[in-house]
Amino acid sequence: MEQKHREDNRICLLILDESADDYQKALAEAFPELVIQASTAEEGVGDFIKKTDILFTGAISDALIRKASRLQWIQAKTTGVDALITLPSMRKEVLLTSARGIHGPQMSEIAILLMLSLNRRFREILQNQDRRKWDRWPQKLLEQKTVGILGVGVVGEAIAVKCKAFGMRVYGFDPVKRDVQAVDVMLGPEGIDKVLGDLDFLIIAAPSTPQTRGMIGADVLSALKPTAFLLNLGRGDAVDEAALIEALNSKAIAGAALDTFRQEPLPPEHPFWGMHNVIVTPHIGGLSDTYVEQVLPIFRENLRRFLFGERRNLFNVIER
Repeated sequence: MEQKHREDNRICLLILDESADDYQKALAEAFPELVIQASTAEEGVGDFIKKTDILFTGAISDALIRKASRLQWIQAKTTGVDALITLPSMRKEVLLTSARGIHGPQMSEIAILLMLSLNRRFREILQNQDRRKWDRWPQKLLEQKTVGILGVGVVGEAIAVKCKAFGMRVYGFDPVKRDVQAVDVMLGPEGIDKVLGDLDFLIIAAPSTPQTRGMIGADVLSALKPTAFLLNLGRGDAVDEAALIEALNSKAIAGAALDTFRQEPLPPEHPFWGMHNVIVTPHIGGLSDTYVEQVLPIFRENLRRFLFGERRNLFNVIER
């Protein structure tokens, strides 16, 4: 195996993550040729950053990346890598790969959780429990409701499968018009305008692109039914938040469940926090209790290929 030659003749891997020790334990035996440092916070990295060849992380400060003069490759633990690409000190020659493809289970589960919660007014049920108030109303079903999913990649398809299990009719909107068994009708993004009035739920599961930024504005929201709900599980910049607040206040739509926002963390003074018809979750849709096990197969194989010199043959290479 051809390795980079230096004083200790070993390649250095920095794992910067809250579960860093778990990743190190899983990788140390399989890759004894690596020098691995596990840090749960940037304060524990020290001078190791200066000799780091490979970095595994979800986020890192520009101050720290500026010191990584020998860095060759970053394996992101996330699908989105905007937080890494936009770092001022990120060198263009650094190879970047993502964890795209692992988030279907958790994202589809939170989609169902939020649809059920909105449909059944579960927030109000919990508030009544706190008040010891016995109040009952007919419970709306997901069965026979219509859902539109903007972005039918791995996540969108997983959401569609679970929606079909609940007996829903599924529209998919994606630039790539492919056959997806769980999608009843597949349209391009431009086709969304034709069916907005039919939707009971509109779920955003698309990445941030020039085409999706600001896509959900006043025109889209006003075309939805007053009984419809919006779920944003994709990217915060897909939604015109001012237009959404207006639509919610005017009851143009029934409610929203939002897991991602233009500014994160969501500022305490933001109107979304106090709106009775909004569920706010702190960008947790992609998290899971088995995340380490989910991402390790991608990282292990990419490590193997990288160490064998297959630098452009890694999974999920981000073209910049």
